[in-house]
Amino acid sequence: MLADIFGVDGVIVLIVVVVLLFGGAAIPKLARNLGSAKNEFEKGLEEGKKNTPGSNLVAGNGTAAAADTQAAAPAPAPVADDPNTRS
Repeated sequence: MLADIFGVDGVIVLIVVVVLLFGGAAIPKLARNLGSAKNEFEKGLEEGKKNTPGSNLVAGNGTAAAADTQAAAPAPAPVADDPNTRS
């Protein structure tokens, strides 16, 4: 993927720069942290899909359909100012 964008020479230069900036010992820690962050993100996405109400409803075009299971609360009525209460 990176070789398609930067070319082989660019990837080699990128690797050398990363090693110089972070040091050889920090790169495995960085990779491990990125992997665990990716796993946590994917777990959160799956958990969010499970807990979404109406997630089993699918529209004809393959997108999730909106389910209005609760009626919207009516807006409060405007209150007229009482001229006797003004200071």
